[in-house]
Amino acid sequence: MSASQDSSVPTAERPVPDLDLARRLVREQFPQWAELELRPVEPQGWDNRTFRLGSDLAVRIPSARGYDAQVEKEHRWLPVLAEVLPLPIPKPVAKGEPGPLFDGPWSVYAWYAGQTLNRAGAGEADLAAVAVGLGEFLTALRAAPTQDAPPPGTHNCLRGAEFTVYADEAILALAGLAPEVREVGERCVRRATESSWIEAPVWLHGDIAPGNLLLSEGRLAAVIDFGCSAVGDPACDLVAAWTMFDRETRPLFVRAAGLDQDTWHRAQGWAAWKAAITLAGVDSTPEVRSLAERTLAELAEDVAQQA
Repeated sequence: MSASQDSSVPTAERPVPDLDLARRLVREQFPQWAELELRPVEPQGWDNRTFRLGSDLAVRIPSARGYDAQVEKEHRWLPVLAEVLPLPIPKPVAKGEPGPLFDGPWSVYAWYAGQTLNRAGAGEADLAAVAVGLGEFLTALRAAPTQDAPPPGTHNCLRGAEFTVYADEAILALAGLAPEVREVGERCVRRATESSWIEAPVWLHGDIAPGNLLLSEGRLAAVIDFGCSAVGDPACDLVAAWTMFDRETRPLFVRAAGLDQDTWHRAQGWAAWKAAITLAGVDSTPEVRSLAERTLAELAEDVAQQA
């Protein structure tokens, strides 16, 4: 999940993991790596605190008990998904167990070099290639095996559930925005509640955000952070159409990702919801507020073109 908080995020019931805790956990449970340099990764996410371990590993520690279930889920399912996906995804290397130092599970992952999309400078990302690559990745993800896979729930903040679970919150958040923005957002939200995913549940990432896409030479090279993954309605993964792409690159993503018009309408609802609650939040950073404003502007342009 991206750094901005929303109402579905479990509250931080434990102290935020820091570098000292990460060092002590590694020393206690994986002494073979105790001498490797450990340093924080910047910027940090919301669900986990991540620390680079040596040159090839990363330590990830849940920031609240509500995120602990993601650890087991990722260790169980990421190796399965990796076999069928066209791009690298996080590779679990070791799982830390609850103990005296920390009362929950935690992970050691392989470290992937690369620049996240949100850190790419002007002209450094080939957005047309990223749009096609991401659409193809999501198409492959939807085809992954789903037997015994987890449905939406508190473990993934209900990503992939019926959009109606967030519709009222979206309308409330939109009420405080400028009239022209509110009108477009409300239209997206209302339309998103008019359909449901009627096919068998499929895999979804749950947090397709710029900070979770790694680039190499301007192209999509890996997709990370599957903490919000589940099997359900894939509409929430399509928000990239408005959070990352524009009128030139959005059609490339739409074609590569496929899916029917109703699913894209639900995706617009998800995008409007997240942008609205971000702008309504008092703790939203300037960076995420800017992304939310851009998302609503792209939605407005897209809705106008469809009218």
